[in-house]
Amino acid sequence: MGKLIGFGDFMVRLGPPGYQRFIQCNQFDVNYTGAEANVCVSLAMMGMETEFVTRLPDNDIARAGLAMLRKYGVGVRHVAFGGERMGVFYVEKGAAQRPGKVVYDRKYSSIATARIEDFDWDAIFAGAERLHSTGITPALSPTMPEVFQHAIREAKKRGVAVSCDLNYRKNMWSEAEARACMEKVMPEIDLVVANEEDADKVLGIRAAGTDVVAGKLSREGYVDVARQICERYGVKEVAITLRKSISASDNEWAALLYTGGEAYFSRNYAIHIVDRVGGGDSFSAGLLYGKMNGFDPQRTIEYAAAASCLKHSIEMDFNLSTVAEVERLVSGDGSGRVQR
Repeated sequence: MGKLIGFGDFMVRLGPPGYQRFIQCNQFDVNYTGAEANVCVSLAMMGMETEFVTRLPDNDIARAGLAMLRKYGVGVRHVAFGGERMGVFYVEKGAAQRPGKVVYDRKYSSIATARIEDFDWDAIFAGAERLHSTGITPALSPTMPEVFQHAIREAKKRGVAVSCDLNYRKNMWSEAEARACMEKVMPEIDLVVANEEDADKVLGIRAAGTDVVAGKLSREGYVDVARQICERYGVKEVAITLRKSISASDNEWAALLYTGGEAYFSRNYAIHIVDRVGGGDSFSAGLLYGKMNGFDPQRTIEYAAAASCLKHSIEMDFNLSTVAEVERLVSGDGSGRVQR
């Protein structure tokens, strides 16, 4: 088994305790997070070798975050230091019919001002099997698309497979900006990951018979979306999460993997949400675990969906589930009974 490289932002997460609203809380819980870092932690928890690459200020806050990554077994040898600040995002968890809220404070962060030459790509990709990044990374600043695209091309030049979660964030860039960036690298991506809306917002490919707000998702429509992505850009595989939001507290969760011209669906999970932030990242990690361990397509999508289902029960952004726990759920044991 090879090594996975995660390349992207690393932030401080601040949020009110429990389900308090911003306006009523007097203190924040602190965590460290980033989409690609979340994937690295999930895979490290599953026994895989991972290395997270970013750019951070040389201060105690950044080093505290890196210490947390090392705690979970993630390598941080190739983190670049420079710039003046880590980005921050504030999370107010939703409940029942009240949606969650996110407020970003990440402009001019160290990674947003990074340059191509800040990273030693030869050293970073030595012994690497896969690179994982997301559409959040190029959205960080007007100069980051160039760095993001360069990282992908450097990976491909060395025979490293590339996965990318489209991860569209409307608060960070426009649909036109996202499409202009992503269409340049789509032919070089081996595995594309998306949620119910990403393909529409980023690539202009919409699932027929679907209304995300109303909770109406067409399985056939998303198979067609995946097929169009593969045919238009030459992508080998597409995975799409299928979330039906009953409320902020309860969702139905499933996913599909399109590979070799065939679609494979996971079972459907009814989940009661403790913390949904990082749910998509845990799905990506499950996919990559399956790919890096030679699972067949059906087993891969079942494993990924189960891993993400478990993440929704865990506070903060990291999926701290083990392989045994994920496999137990895949096998059908979702009772939640105490393990003694």
